[in-house]
Amino acid sequence: MKVLIDSKKRRYLWSSGDLHTEEGTIKEDEIKNNAPSVKTSKGAELLKFDASFPDIIKELKTGPAIVNAKDAGAIIAHTGINSKSKVVDAGSGSGFLTSYLSNITDNIVTYEKNKVNYELAKKNLKKINPKIEIKNKDIFLGIDEKHLDLITLDLPTPWEILNHVESSLKSGGFLVCYLPNINQVQELIESSKKHNMILEKVLETIEREWTVYGQVCRPKHEMLGHTAFLVFFRRY
Repeated sequence: MKVLIDSKKRRYLWSSGDLHTEEGTIKEDEIKNNAPSVKTSKGAELLKFDASFPDIIKELKTGPAIVNAKDAGAIIAHTGINSKSKVVDAGSGSGFLTSYLSNITDNIVTYEKNKVNYELAKKNLKKINPKIEIKNKDIFLGIDEKHLDLITLDLPTPWEILNHVESSLKSGGFLVCYLPNINQVQELIESSKKHNMILEKVLETIEREWTVYGQVCRPKHEMLGHTAFLVFFRRY
């Protein structure tokens, strides 16, 4: 797959066939060559390079609210998962968090009980990593996988399945819950005291881009602020 960028910085993700843009058409054979740029039928020049994970995930269809890169990055960094890690994600939604996690490890299973969301996530995840296993199952009924390094829950009442989490995580394994409201965080932490779970941290991530153009150097007017709280636990 290739990424092409036109003079107005519009990006096109290409996989096959001729590419039709507002600045003209580009033939498939011309896109396939190794040149760093290509010209359209109207003479416009587009930059070209190989596509990677961040380009592909932007093309996925969204349904329910998604876990974005800033939060997924925090989960990956603070849990230290690697290519050998065993992961279960629940509340797949559109499959975005699962996608980010699967870029680290192939050994991942995701649960989604809603049939519509399940079908959407299944299509999205097939584009990212065909090795991902997605189950149309309610995780509140149990977690099949054991000796897990990480469980992530994007669910409104994660405290209701802490028994299942406790029996499926290995010693030192992480539980990370994605919760929009602080009262959910309080309920979860209080419930965790009845289990072999120690609270590591509660955090939120704030992302602010900057505009750097000529002599202009300032924060952008819009920023990506609160999306949810990330609550990290370890099993002991």
